[in-house]
Amino acid sequence: MIIKKEIIMDILEKYDKNNITIATICSHSSLQIFDGARKEGFKTLGICVDKPPKFYDAFPKGKPDEYLILEKYDDLLEKAEELKKKNVIIIPHGSFISYIGAEKFAELELPTFGNRHVLSWESNRKKEREWLMKAGIHMPEVIEDPRDIDGPVMVKYDGAQGGKGFFIAKSYEDFIAHLDPTKTFTLQRFITGTRYYLHYFYSPIKDTGYTLSKGSLEMLSMDRRVESNADEIFRLGSPGELIGAGIMPTYVVTGNTPLVARESLLPLIFELGSRVVEESLDLFGGMIGPFCLETVFTDELEIKVFEISARIVAGTNIYISGSPYADLIEENMSTGRRIAREIKNAIELDMLDKIIS
Repeated sequence: MIIKKEIIMDILEKYDKNNITIATICSHSSLQIFDGARKEGFKTLGICVDKPPKFYDAFPKGKPDEYLILEKYDDLLEKAEELKKKNVIIIPHGSFISYIGAEKFAELELPTFGNRHVLSWESNRKKEREWLMKAGIHMPEVIEDPRDIDGPVMVKYDGAQGGKGFFIAKSYEDFIAHLDPTKTFTLQRFITGTRYYLHYFYSPIKDTGYTLSKGSLEMLSMDRRVESNADEIFRLGSPGELIGAGIMPTYVVTGNTPLVARESLLPLIFELGSRVVEESLDLFGGMIGPFCLETVFTDELEIKVFEISARIVAGTNIYISGSPYADLIEENMSTGRRIAREIKNAIELDMLDKIIS
């Protein structure tokens, strides 16, 4: 059950808006979130288990001002009253949702950047597909019955897992041999092309730039994910030789590399982003802030979307000092800083209710 917005607004009403603390779990994209918050004049708080990560000491600009140390992440729900006294606004990211769990995060009694209603649409692949298809997005074909596999398919488990456990199957027998039967999955027809991860930012309170029916859409950056061992495995031999040796490709994300698209594709890139936002407004009141369309660019210059992440993604970590796209909006604008800027603007405009849930 998602906590009622009225409860969050009552909490927010009691906050000292001149003394806001930006908080998130020390993982994923937290370094740039803390750095960006500090650049916009906010205090920062890092949430961690057992003890603060020592490597944060190596990055003083990305190190939070203070830590909340928990025995386990579930304990965060019991710390809400303590954090309210610090005027905390929570910034969710992929690890945050994974560690806390989508259901418990939805119940967290603390003001949170973004719209929590997006969780049920993003974490369920059938609902996610419904959202994107209603938006008129081209997506890979879904194979409903594994017995109908007649060519390469990507087997994906539900939830944000950084590619863990995903695999390619070329037949029903192949599928059965590698399936984890305890997990729910989706079968997508494998599309050949180049993977592009498109990092957008939607502001419901901005009325300039690439405007939509409500608010404005920005393109902040793009990246490509480095996956282990899929990006290096074929140095060992052909696919047939690898399978014969019992070696299977895996798709766990281990890092990211920067990308820019040819300029002629930018109109289509913005069209895709705007369609997704407009449909979200109709379905659940709109997603807010950063989101990523995970795509394949084909040799026909088509863009196929195979997934959406409705939050900050780790691929934006490449661009803490800005990107070739963000620099054309404002220099040194990371996605983490853009989140803090949105909160700052909303405070100044008395519109925090438009971006907090």
